[in-house]
Amino acid sequence: MKLSTRVLGVVYQFSSLKEVFAKANEEKSGDRLAGIAAETVQERIAAKQVLSDITLAEIRDNPLLPAEEDEVSRIIEGDINEPVYQKIKNWSVAELRETILNDKTTSEDLKRLSRGLTSEMIAAAAKLMSNLDLVHAAGKIEILTKCNITIGQRGVLASRLQPNHPTDNVEGMIASLKEGLSYGVGDAVIGINPVDDSVESVKRLLHATHDFIEEWQVPTQNCVLAHVTAQMKAIKQGAPADMIFQSIAGTEAAHRSFGITASLIAEADELAKTYGTGTGPQRLYFETGQGSELSAEAHHGIDQMTLESRNYGFARHYDPYIVNTVVGFIGPEYLYDNKQVMRAGLEDHFMAKMHGVPMGVDICYTNHIKADQNDIENLGVLLSAAGVNFIIAAPMGDDVMLNYQSMSYHDIATLRQTMNKKPAPIFAEWLEKMGIYENGRLGERAGDPTIFTR
Repeated sequence: MKLSTRVLGVVYQFSSLKEVFAKANEEKSGDRLAGIAAETVQERIAAKQVLSDITLAEIRDNPLLPAEEDEVSRIIEGDINEPVYQKIKNWSVAELRETILNDKTTSEDLKRLSRGLTSEMIAAAAKLMSNLDLVHAAGKIEILTKCNITIGQRGVLASRLQPNHPTDNVEGMIASLKEGLSYGVGDAVIGINPVDDSVESVKRLLHATHDFIEEWQVPTQNCVLAHVTAQMKAIKQGAPADMIFQSIAGTEAAHRSFGITASLIAEADELAKTYGTGTGPQRLYFETGQGSELSAEAHHGIDQMTLESRNYGFARHYDPYIVNTVVGFIGPEYLYDNKQVMRAGLEDHFMAKMHGVPMGVDICYTNHIKADQNDIENLGVLLSAAGVNFIIAAPMGDDVMLNYQSMSYHDIATLRQTMNKKPAPIFAEWLEKMGIYENGRLGERAGDPTIFTR
């Protein structure tokens, strides 16, 4: 495996594949914080050049985090389709990139190809792509999943309705829920981040959303984003949950800091199948974000983009209904400004889709990062063009519980109209029935939450 190259008369020698991966990454403050980023643009170019010539077999044979040392690595390695891998193992990373971008390569081709790829191989290809490459490549891949309804169809932009409340007040949460539905938001999931993730609180919120969905016959799914163990206890006690949620990471050590293991996720999946209210077959919801392994001091010297790709290798194993990255939430220590947030959002979306994962994005930022609402609206347009499965929305784009800025309900409506996207088909039918949509577009009553009064 050749780990050196010459750029403008200067020889660059890298000590390991892990160093090549890190230094081939686009500029990220998290990589710099970890002390693994390229020192100069020239060194980054050299690392990309070296990476482009490395074969897929060399990546597999030189693991960045060996399976003997890490549960996530074992899952990724164990899920590789050997016949597919054997056909492509001698490809270089550059050849993989060209195949992904080739006009003759279809969605089904890419989904078949992905079964022979490790998460590191997918990350390597993404490191050689421009932002437009990432948009174009992801847009080729259609990933359909079904819990109570099906999302992911071409031309569909689904949305998560996030009616968080700073005190978990049910009345306040329902008011926000009504407003979101009145804009046509909520087909992917009605998902609440609780302040209090006790079992009793989780039960109360699940019952409230379930009762509302039942009363108004909303074709969607409910979920309360507490720790997986709290949700499991609530479900065992009779709480109506369509899905079970958990944040995941790219290393076993990071999972330990989250209080989870692979066996616990498998147990949650079985519980959802047996006692959950979702019809399935998919009933899991995962959330990710670049930098979480570094913040947990569990990154093993691997760059944050590659670790994020490993999230999707882990997620793929459990066949989730939805996954999303919370792209700007973790802060400027990991993604410093608007440019880094936009790049990470496009990387995450492509890498997940290339794993065959149904990917959404919380297009967001915290108030101490160098970004503003215009920046995330720009990313919303890019991701909509890239065929993102769903986007998260909060009232007025301001989450008053988590204290960060996201997309708003009316942003989802605007993106759909601007990009000629639709809600999930069965949800769109319900919107027409309720008078929120008229002939496939927002009608006169759109934005009026009093629709939901009797």
